[in-house]
Amino acid sequence: MRRRILQATLLAVAVTAVALGLPLGFSALKLVADLTTADLSTRAQQIATLLDEQVAAQQPIDLTAARIAVPDGARLIVRTRQHDYIYGPDPGENPLVESVPMVQSGTVTIAAPSSPVRTQQVQVGSLVVLLVVLSAGTGMIVASVTARRLADPLRHVAARAARLGAGDFRPDPQRHEVPELDRVSDALDASGAALAQLVQRERDLVGDVSHQLRSRLTAMHLRLDALAATDDPAVAEEATAALEQAERLSAVLDDLLAAASAARTRDAEPLDVSTLLTEVSAEWREPLRAEGRTLRLRVEDGLLARATTARLREVLGVLLDNALRHGTGTVTLTARHGSGTAVIEVGDAGPGVPDELVPYVFERGFSGRGSTGVGLALARALVEADSGRLELSKARPAMFEVFLPLARADDILGVPWNIESTPR
Repeated sequence: MRRRILQATLLAVAVTAVALGLPLGFSALKLVADLTTADLSTRAQQIATLLDEQVAAQQPIDLTAARIAVPDGARLIVRTRQHDYIYGPDPGENPLVESVPMVQSGTVTIAAPSSPVRTQQVQVGSLVVLLVVLSAGTGMIVASVTARRLADPLRHVAARAARLGAGDFRPDPQRHEVPELDRVSDALDASGAALAQLVQRERDLVGDVSHQLRSRLTAMHLRLDALAATDDPAVAEEATAALEQAERLSAVLDDLLAAASAARTRDAEPLDVSTLLTEVSAEWREPLRAEGRTLRLRVEDGLLARATTARLREVLGVLLDNALRHGTGTVTLTARHGSGTAVIEVGDAGPGVPDELVPYVFERGFSGRGSTGVGLALARALVEADSGRLELSKARPAMFEVFLPLARADDILGVPWNIESTPR
């Protein structure tokens, strides 16, 4: 995109330079020649007037007074009926010649060498070429700045759209002072918020449906078990058959939930936790520094987890934003090996979460500090979508822990992984 903008602008500059430079150069060369010719004509007219006065006074023609009007290196030729008068050196080949008639039957001719005029024309032409080059250079600079000013925001907006498609629903506060692109950024932020709510509603719906169906199936199993134990053979047989159907229905429900979980985790991939946390910490250090706070990062070497990069960025962004808004002191971001999991901890030195609010921090719509109450609920849903967990491990000071499955050897070697695979 940047190259196309640059090429289009440079083409316009080149066409303008040619369209204006050629006529300007031609006009400048002709102007030099016309000015020289006009000067010679004026001098010849002055000499003719002087000589006419001499003839009118019946004096012999004397070129002494007229010499001052003859340019350096030029030749003056005065032709009368009686005699021709010549003053000055030979002007050389292809001189510039101007003749003026005298009132008293004669002509005054000045022949000037053409080399000074050619030199002036070369100088003027060089000046025109220099102006064209400077204009083209200025155009290139303007084109480069314009291309960068348009292409960089477009790349940023494209990257924002890609992150949104990958599951990163955080709003992007950066704007580019280009009204059209800023409107696109606003639309992407609005879409991100709507998608975040949609993901949360989907997660809540799946959880509610799963809980309700499992509760009803459990109650049905208990009733059918009781009926299967009756002394009536016919009733027992029907109850046993119904119990088998209930078990099949329970298995189908488990398969559907497993398929939904597998669909959510299909984008999960092995990622280097150290690299990701380094990038996230670099992004959040400046906002914390602006509040007079610091961010401390500690990551164990060789820690590989299986997760979706965009989702994990979103989760860490929510937790660090909570630490920035509601915490105090140093924010710690650590990652370590757990019991078969990768554990990422986000904490601060603030007052933490009040005891009465601890059971509700992950509930949608609940907030004890005046915020929307969507962030932590969405963060937990995103972690669970990658088969992980998000827990409040310590309330005072607040410490949140993200548990993610470790990347296995076959994941690193590139063997596809899904939730239904079995260990080798």
